[in-house]
Amino acid sequence: MNACAVLTRERERERKWGLVERETAMASFSLLLITALLLAVSSAVESCPPADRAALLAFKAALHEPYLGIFNSWTGADCCHNWYGVSCDPTTRRVADINLRGESEDPIFQKAHRTGFMTGFISPAICRLSRLSSITIADWKGISGPIPPCISKLPFLRILDLIGNKISGEIPTEIGRLSRLSVLNVADNNIGGTIPRSVTNLSSLMHLDLRNNRLSGTIPRNIGKLRMLSRALLSRNRLTGSIPISISYIYRLADLDLSFNRISGPIPASLGKMAVLATLNLDGNLISGTIPPTLINSSISILNLSRNAIEGTIPDVFGLKSYFMEIDLAHNLLKGPIPKSITSAAYIGHLDVSHNHLCGPIPEGEPFVHLEASSFVFNDCLCGRPLRAC
Repeated sequence: MNACAVLTRERERERKWGLVERETAMASFSLLLITALLLAVSSAVESCPPADRAALLAFKAALHEPYLGIFNSWTGADCCHNWYGVSCDPTTRRVADINLRGESEDPIFQKAHRTGFMTGFISPAICRLSRLSSITIADWKGISGPIPPCISKLPFLRILDLIGNKISGEIPTEIGRLSRLSVLNVADNNIGGTIPRSVTNLSSLMHLDLRNNRLSGTIPRNIGKLRMLSRALLSRNRLTGSIPISISYIYRLADLDLSFNRISGPIPASLGKMAVLATLNLDGNLISGTIPPTLINSSISILNLSRNAIEGTIPDVFGLKSYFMEIDLAHNLLKGPIPKSITSAAYIGHLDVSHNHLCGPIPEGEPFVHLEASSFVFNDCLCGRPLRAC
């Protein structure tokens, strides 16, 4: 083979290798481009929607938290990742939970050696987070303004916890639209108005806490529709009217606290027939009538009827079903003796019958051997241990 032919073959080989290298380079570039596009698409899919992010930032703009810096983490495009107090649905990436508590064991609180304080108001922008399952904005002490009425339009909301702020206005009238709501807690605020009648449509409600507000009007008559309710805490408001009999229809109710209101009328005897009612606080009202005997032989273990206008005698029906951690009948208009059957109760931890018109000897034995004189003072003519001898 002559030199010219050899040279021609070498050039052809170099040309082919050059084509291969260019094709390889182009393939590598294409692969990198596809990978970059896939990463971009994946990042977009895993991030929260821009609309949710914008709603959170509008919500944040209405609040001022000067000490802990809990909103410092609310930066970047992905509000589902490391935004303090924000959680997203793992499938849809929509914002599902806002959990901001002013009292917590979180390191941010421990480092600051203080509880939280926040001012401002709850922006209606929160309602643009249409997949919210829980809203907890609790114990910040300074958040004021009303509850946005549009919260009633969040169809997936299960928890609304706004305890411990200065929220005013009224409970949204259409709150009953929240068919999945299991917790409604707006205690320790400045909320006025009445309890919306639509509350009784909250068929999933288990925990109702309206304590320490300025609520007036009556308890909804058909509150018994709340068949899932286990706690109804309505104390320290300005509620009037009588105790609805329908409360006794709530089979699961364990705690009922209506204390320090302006409730009047008698105590429904049906309350003593409730299957799991363990705590009944009716103290500090205008309740009249007599003590239903059903309350004495019931599942109730904490019974506080003090500071009312209850008349008649203490029912003489104590027995083995009577198990009281506390029974407080002080500051009423009770008369007659302390019933002897009280010594047959299964247990009585604390008894207070002071400030009544009781008369006669205090029974001997339990529970009286461990009670102090203060439990019996300011009656007409009680005698015996721990008071003076008869």
